[in-house]
Amino acid sequence: MIARLEQNDIEEVGDIWLSNNITAHFFIPDSYWKQNLLDVKKAMLEAEVYIFQEKGKILGFIGLEQENIAGIFVRAENQSQGIGKQLLDFCKQKRTKLILNVYQKNPRAIQFYQREGFEIIQEGIDEQTGEKEYQMIWKRKNG
Repeated sequence: MIARLEQNDIEEVGDIWLSNNITAHFFIPDSYWKQNLLDVKKAMLEAEVYIFQEKGKILGFIGLEQENIAGIFVRAENQSQGIGKQLLDFCKQKRTKLILNVYQKNPRAIQFYQREGFEIIQEGIDEQTGEKEYQMIWKRKNG
């Protein structure tokens, strides 16, 4: 079931955010993610965040800022089960265009987004980490 993030979900979602970032972005020091956790949790409560829940447990979530996907995060033990795709499809129904940034050193995420119809439109550098990233876009096809 997909639902809007609520205040009492924030600790569980924060744990998923932290562990996913540390695992997927091994090329960035763990301390970077740990230092940003509190600010991210505050921002999530003010943002448009949707959780994927099963039997009362949050298995993943997606964050939106207008047309920008701030991230898709799925518990490690629940990855490759279609949860990220369901969250993404949910947002595709709400928007006609979606944009995101993804680190170039995260080929698994890049492949996932390309499989879901995203195209790389430009390269850049994440100012906070100094890492190279791609900006990717998805547009709904008419008809």
